[in-house]
Amino acid sequence: MLNRLTPQSPDALLALIKMYAADERADKIDLGVGVYRTDSGDTPVFRAVKAAERVLVEQQDSKSYLGPEGDHAFVHALIPYVFGRADGGLLRRIEGMQTPGGTGAVRLAVALAKEAGATRIHLGTPSWPNHAQIVHDVGLEVATFDHACEDGTANVAAALAAIEGAGEGEVILLHGCCHNPTGIDYTQAQWEQLAEALAGGKVLPILDIAYQGLGQGMEEDVAGVRTVLARVPEALVAYSCDKNFGLYRDRVGAFYMLARETEDLPAITSNANALARANWSMPPDHGAAAVRIALQDAGLEKTWLEELDEMRQRMRQVRRTLAAADNRVPGLNLRALEQQNGLFAMLPLGKDQIARLREDHGVYMAGSGRINIAGLHSGNIDRFVAALADVTG
Repeated sequence: MLNRLTPQSPDALLALIKMYAADERADKIDLGVGVYRTDSGDTPVFRAVKAAERVLVEQQDSKSYLGPEGDHAFVHALIPYVFGRADGGLLRRIEGMQTPGGTGAVRLAVALAKEAGATRIHLGTPSWPNHAQIVHDVGLEVATFDHACEDGTANVAAALAAIEGAGEGEVILLHGCCHNPTGIDYTQAQWEQLAEALAGGKVLPILDIAYQGLGQGMEEDVAGVRTVLARVPEALVAYSCDKNFGLYRDRVGAFYMLARETEDLPAITSNANALARANWSMPPDHGAAAVRIALQDAGLEKTWLEELDEMRQRMRQVRRTLAAADNRVPGLNLRALEQQNGLFAMLPLGKDQIARLREDHGVYMAGSGRINIAGLHSGNIDRFVAALADVTG
């Protein structure tokens, strides 16, 4: 029966990676792969993670199974960063579990929503391509609304209209911060509007937090999410440590459930555990254990937060440099990039212009115009701006 399968289109990003690798030009620029890079172009292991791994190697006394919920101490060590340290009753309505990366957390959120009766998920576009792919694969319908306005700000009116027009029990998926692929986040005032619209509980929010600490700051990056969680009766939260701990290949994520009442949590959690058991049985342990050790050690926690500060400030400097070059590149509104956040930004370039950037200048980016801000550094940013000017002039 396997001969009945038809070939699938290759992943565009993987194809881009292959093209970049095959390019022999020494000055080529990779803006496609979504990983953080230093000003020297490296993606190093965090110092805090290295130290935590040394502790783990010395202290871990078993590799036995933990179960579908994974490392509970890791899940709970993250809670103060995600939900805050003050408990006005909210934390008593929250339970969580470990997942294979943020992707696993998003999939579990979508699958649990379906189990609870959801049939449609509203998704602002453009979005991370895997969002829609996961929703379709789980068997739910995707309804889209425009995430961004032409001036480079968030289109909160479209999100509010989607919430208002949704049926009972439908779902909306919102990026917590550092929107992928646009870098365009809701302002705090806009999060207040979203929280007000969601407060009645007609629409279930799934909040995807994949880049905490890489936008404006650890607290600032989840202020909007906390505003929503303080107002809604129920919510699902997907969290990734892959970016803010640099654990890309270790697949470290967490999934949290906010229930109407504390008494509802056992039933909700049991369903989530059953779905996880059927999908991956147990999440990988090593990366999550390293995060747990780092968060439970005051010295390592301080080192980790300092590393995040370094990353965030570097990306902010790249954005300021691009914004300052706005007058050199017609039609792209590079000024808006300075107000946006995180690893990514979208440039309104046509396919022919993107092809010219690749062929004539060795600049590799996604066909959508998404660029990885961290792929730019002091040694290549001027050449990138000149390349943009050439294809847009």
